[in-house]
Amino acid sequence: MEKLTTLTGVGVPLRRSNVDTDQIIPAVFLKRVTKSGFDDALFYAWRRDPNFVLNKPEYAGKGQILVAGPEFGI
Repeated sequence: MEKLTTLTGVGVPLRRSNVDTDQIIPAVFLKRVTKSGFDDALFYAWRRDPNFVLNKPEYAGKGQILVAGPEFGI
């Protein structure tokens, strides 16, 4: 693996605190046999909200860096 020194991309501001792992990928999706193809599970409940940051045109399909608040993934 090559050393990563610089990453340039679109940052997506997730302005929420205390995001637990079930909000990131709900446990029901973790029963899959393969360990790839989880894009449909990422922030599953929040994706139904048209105002969710990843649904906004400026970030949809373009975001590469998630800028999260405190207590992300607890």
